[in-house]
This record gives sequence, C-alpha cells and structure tokens, in this order.
Amino acid sequence: MDSRRLLRITATAIAAAGLVLSGCTGGSGAAAPSKRPSGASGPAALEKYYAQKVSWRDCGVANFQCGTVRAPLDYARPEGAEVKLAVSRVRATGPGKRLGSLLVNPGGPGGSAVGYVQGYAGIGYPAPVRARYDIVGVDPRGVARSEPVECLTGKRMDAYTQVDQTPDDAAEQQALADAFKEFAAACRQKSGKVLAHVSTVEAARDMDIVRAALGDQKLTYVGASYGTFLGATYAELFPARVGRFVLDGAMDPSLTAEQLNRDQTAGFETAINTFAADCVKKTDCPLGTTSTAAALDTLRRFFRDTDAKPVPTGESRPLGESLATTGVIAAMYDEAAWPELREALTRAMGGEGSALLALADSYYEREPDGTYANLMSANAAVNCLDLPPAFPGGPAAVVKDVPAFEKASSVFGRNLAWAALNCTYWPTPATGHAHRITAGGAAPIVVVGTTRDPATPYKWARSLADQLSSGTLLTYEGDGHTAYGRGSDCIDTAVNTYLLDGTPPADGKRCS
Repeated sequence: MDSRRLLRITATAIAAAGLVLSGCTGGSGAAAPSKRPSGASGPAALEKYYAQKVSWRDCGVANFQCGTVRAPLDYARPEGAEVKLAVSRVRATGPGKRLGSLLVNPGGPGGSAVGYVQGYAGIGYPAPVRARYDIVGVDPRGVARSEPVECLTGKRMDAYTQVDQTPDDAAEQQALADAFKEFAAACRQKSGKVLAHVSTVEAARDMDIVRAALGDQKLTYVGASYGTFLGATYAELFPARVGRFVLDGAMDPSLTAEQLNRDQTAGFETAINTFAADCVKKTDCPLGTTSTAAALDTLRRFFRDTDAKPVPTGESRPLGESLATTGVIAAMYDEAAWPELREALTRAMGGEGSALLALADSYYEREPDGTYANLMSANAAVNCLDLPPAFPGGPAAVVKDVPAFEKASSVFGRNLAWAALNCTYWPTPATGHAHRITAGGAAPIVVVGTTRDPATPYKWARSLADQLSSGTLLTYEGDGHTAYGRGSDCIDTAVNTYLLDGTPPADGKRCS
C-alpha cells in the first residue's frame, strides 16, 4: 500500500539472477586519495561538506569498499544537524584508463543503491563499463543505511498490507483511511527528525557532495525508474556538472501525483494484457486458454473471490485481495517472472496461496522472520514530500475518480485509485511540485524507455526526453520495467558506447 507503485528494479528481478544483497560491515581497507575538484564548492556554509574525502574500508564483501559521506540535514540551515550517507563502491577492474566514478541508483524511492551495487551493478554491469569505472552506490537519505525512515513494526506492517484496498462501503473506506493514518503517525513518531528532509531535491544535492568527495569534476550516472527523477532533478540543480547521464525507465516530472498514479495504472493494464495474451498460449495457464479477454475475466473473478474469502497460505497471513493483487503486480516488472506467476496463480486458485504471497513479500521486501526493509516507509516519505497528495479531499475524492482509474485498468484500477489515498494523511506537507525539467546547459542525457513498461509508461520517457534541452530518446520495444542490462544487445551497446566514449545514440533510436 503506497501513494504510487514502486518505481524501482524489483527484488524479484535481482533474485532471479541468483544475487544476494549485502550490507556494509566493519573492517579496514586502504583509502584511495580523493583530490578536491575545482569548482566543487557551494555556499560557504557548505564548504566543509564539499571538502570531505571518503575514508574507504573493507565491506566484508569481496572487492567492495564502504564509507560514509556527511551532508546537512537541512540545506537551509547547513550549520545545524547532519545526516550520514552510506556509500559503497567496487574499483574499476581494467584494462583501460579509469574514467572516474559511475553512480547508480535502482529507484524506489526507497531502493538501496548500496545493496544494488553489491548485489548486481558492481558484478553484473557489462564488463567494459566495470573495467573503466568505479561503480558506486549511495543510499539516499531516509533509505536503508542512510538515516532510514522507520514506521510500523513488522507485525503492524503485516496488518497494513492486508487492509482491503477495494472498499465496498463506508466502513471499509474508513478502515483504509485509518490504516493510512496509523502508518503516517508511526512514521512521525519514529522518524520525526528526518521526515521533513528526505525529498528528491535534497537527495540530489547530496549526490553533488558525494561527487566532490569521490574526486570527480562531473557526475556520471545511471538511474533506473525513480532514479531517473533523481537524476533529472540533479541535472536541473547542477547542469554544468552533468557528465554522462543515462535515465532508464523514465518518470515525467511534469505530472501531478494523480496523473502519475493514473498513468501507471494504465501501464500495469498494458502489462497484464500482455501477460494474459502470453499465458493463454501455455498449457499451464491457470486463466484458461481460450482468449485474452476470458483470461482477464478469470483474474478479476479470482481477485473478487479472495476479497470475499482469503486463500490459506499455511501461515497466519491468508491471501486476501490486497496481497493477491500485489503479488500479481510484482511479477509485472519482469517478464522472466511470468512462469513463476502462472504457477503461483495455479496454486492459489487451487486453494494454496503461499507462492503468490511470496511474490507480494518480495515486493514489500518482507523477510522470512517477519521483519521488513525500510523500503515502503522511505517510499511513502519521499513520495509524499515530493508532490502534493493525489486526493486531498479524502475518500470522497477517490470515489469520484475511481471510474477514471477503472477506465485506465479494468483489472487494477479500483485498487490503485484507493492506494493513492496514502499521502492525504501525511504529517509533513509536500515541499515539491510538478514541473517540467529542462536542465539547460547540461551535457547529452540519454533517456531510455520501454514500450510496454508497466511501472514507468513509455510516454513518460518520451515526455522527459522532450523536456530536457539535451535529451536523447532511446527506445526498447518490449516488455518489463527498464531496459539496460536486461538482455537487449542493442540497448546495452548504445548505452555502453555512450558511457565509454561519450557518444550518445541518435535521438529516436529504437531497439527490439
């Protein structure tokens, strides 16, 4: 349950590659010298932050180093409290001349860049890129190891994720609103110090401090999903410091929260239609083998059935409609998960919901011991600070807009309309607003869009590339969320060429 579905590379996709995310631990390692780049300083009060050097140490994970970078909690009062940002890197392997640092972000908001570097990018990015760049991840403020936002306990999160998100009457509407209020109150109680200072603008300003601490004149960056909004925001703030930028699975910063939610709802409709069309061709399709329309009818009926009577899972959490829907949505991010989804739906329709519950748990980053990563807490905190709420009028406003969401998706529309109510009750008012980002004066920025991307619809990539004064659109005609490093030689070659020699692909280049 969140203000809009996670804009990130999911844990499901990472786990499918057989990779394990690890944290920074203690240990000592040689610290590489970081020279202070010219032109790095900001206002005098920020001088001490820009003058930092990272003291690297061994993470306890082969070849990875960890460190900490300090930043002001409130940039309007830089002499006050600080936040500590967790950073991890793997050094360039060679051969070839080192090109500097390549900062990566997997999205979210709330995805751990440190975990992403250690679990995927630092060992799974194309070898020519890893040879020439130090691959670096910094957990944004409020996320994972960087002053994490904390809200509900694991037990309360279990209850929160099961609340009915397709309320049938006023009582169920109130129950959902109460759940969002409880979540917000818990965030304020446990994380009041940082809650007003985890915006994307502040995270982007942190990235410039990290750039200076790494000793780089300009920032080279690959941002996926929400990471594209973080990157575009950096480009808006520091256009002269933009190096080689790749924004994959782009967000459109000009859209309001309501528009983002509704567009994303349509994106998931495209994805579920494609899944259903593929499913009916398989002998093991639990939705039938007659037609796509019939398969979607079966799925809608399954969701209604779980709303009326949750499916047992072998544990204390039955599979109700909310968790069942989340499990299906989790598999939409990557078509490699479709066989797993077919099996999970087959079992759930047969009365055993543990496999579909596991997909939902991967989406929420719930551990087997019942604890949760701070992903969902950070996701809400950043989203609700970045944009005013989608439905400031409360449940009555959602009721009025449900038909528009159902028009966008007959499968997910009602659920996602109500999920967008979250920020209505957020304790900290939004500091951001929807606006176009041009980043005039920035070096070429490559915007990558996937035509059937469920989480960041393709039209967002087109829009962002058009807004950016130096934007170049690279299109992948295919399924799934994001494109770089997901199996397209055409996409990977275009991005690698840009990162290695600075030549962006021709604007409008298409790959399949």
